[in-house]
Amino acid sequence: MSHDPAEQVVRIALLACAVVSIAGILLIAVFISAPGLPLIMRVGPLSFLSGTVWAPTSGKFGILPMIVGSMVVAAGCLFLAIPCGIACAIYLAEFAPEGFGRAVRLALGVLAGIPSVVYGFYGLVVIVPIIRETFGGSGLSVLAGSLVLAIMVLPTIATISEDAIKAVPDEYREGSMALGATRWETVSRVIVPAARSGITASIVLGMGRAIGETMALIMVTGNAPRFPAKITDMVRTLTGNVALEMGYAAGDHQKALLATGLVLLVFIMILNWIAVAVSKAGDRHEKA
Repeated sequence: MSHDPAEQVVRIALLACAVVSIAGILLIAVFISAPGLPLIMRVGPLSFLSGTVWAPTSGKFGILPMIVGSMVVAAGCLFLAIPCGIACAIYLAEFAPEGFGRAVRLALGVLAGIPSVVYGFYGLVVIVPIIRETFGGSGLSVLAGSLVLAIMVLPTIATISEDAIKAVPDEYREGSMALGATRWETVSRVIVPAARSGITASIVLGMGRAIGETMALIMVTGNAPRFPAKITDMVRTLTGNVALEMGYAAGDHQKALLATGLVLLVFIMILNWIAVAVSKAGDRHEKA
């Protein structure tokens, strides 16, 4: 261990930052669980998670429609964002001219930094009217939410996937080309499979962003707590349920919303665990 005072100060400062991060997560978990978990146990975990009726004033706290709504919107988002994100990453990492690639990366950085309320407003005034004129109905729908989320998630998938592709050793490229493979065959059959752990992690993190998004979805999904039968139906997500009702909720209603947040927190933790597990699996595969 170093005895340099400056290094000791830096070490303690970094340790303090790490401890504060962990403490923050634990405090949030305790804050949500303290009122939310007793409500779940009183209603019954199965009834709370699988109930189909959300009527807090009548004592009915089923959040299954919101769970399904969140998953359907996230699935639609990833269906659109994964091909575009990975294709963008491959182009940037392997084919893009330096100047144009720099411009695309700058655009992706700007997309990642735009506030979600701006995406929601764009979806409300552009995407929703297009869906309404094309498919009928109000336009506020699963499809509108998926399209807006896909635009928001695209920078996450493209940027992390590009880093994963660039991290593949050049020996892989040189070996494949030396065996007579074309550039595209090398990319599609050697580089992308070698970077699959990082690409998978980018998809999982993108899904985490999609599950956790709130403001944009409130503005474009219609916020109806019911099961969607088609992609043009209205839907309400878990995050939207909390944000819409927390302002006037009290008593068991408020506890049920915090319990909804607890379910959402568990979802996000599971997704992060999957991302870490995939990344470690990839590292073990590369070392083997």
